[in-house]
Amino acid sequence: MAELLVTVDRDACCGVGRCAMTAPEAFSQRDSDGTVELLESRPPPRLHEDVLLCAELCPCAAIGVRRS
Repeated sequence: MAELLVTVDRDACCGVGRCAMTAPEAFSQRDSDGTVELLESRPPPRLHEDVLLCAELCPCAAIGVRRS
């Protein structure tokens, strides 16, 4: 199984929080401004589906995912 490499762009993040609600083991929100905080840049396979969904659902396209 391919490994996922996740990146976030805090400048693009609009703080909606879908990622933190959908995959709380991989994403959180910063207390100071509500922007995305990446907890797992290389999430384990059990989180892949949720992380991919987060990238798809992000209204600001602030989550990037690539397979390595």
